[in-house]
Amino acid sequence: MEAYKREFIEFLQGAGVLKFGDFTAKSGRKIPYFINAGMIKTGDQITKMGEFYAKAYLDKLGEKKAVLYGPAYKGISLSVSAAVALSKNGLNVPFFFNRKEVKDHGEGGVFVGYVPQAGEEIVIIEDVITAGTAIRESMEILKHLEMI
Repeated sequence: MEAYKREFIEFLQGAGVLKFGDFTAKSGRKIPYFINAGMIKTGDQITKMGEFYAKAYLDKLGEKKAVLYGPAYKGISLSVSAAVALSKNGLNVPFFFNRKEVKDHGEGGVFVGYVPQAGEEIVIIEDVITAGTAIRESMEILKHLEMI
């Protein structure tokens, strides 16, 4: 396991984000741990969280530019902090997130931020993915984009 992954786990435990015990995931699956990014409560913590997500991005995609998507609600701060961390590493990537309800005034719509263009890859940034429910929900939401 890469050092940054071990450090990430230690960070999650120290911040109270990762807990061990008997839990039931949203999918109904029984799991021995629970991750709650809602426990990130300070500027230092969200900065560090973004740095870990940026390391994972760079580890998987290198310098390739993809669009970051943060599903409401926890994915919003994660995608923004990852975009900031990537920018500090010299990779300026766009990001966007969704609202839980469609806004019918002002700029309107369900999405906030960058509007992906046809052919651009989207990276979904979420706090936890177990059974794939979050991915399926995100894909359903992303169908509202004209490009998909």
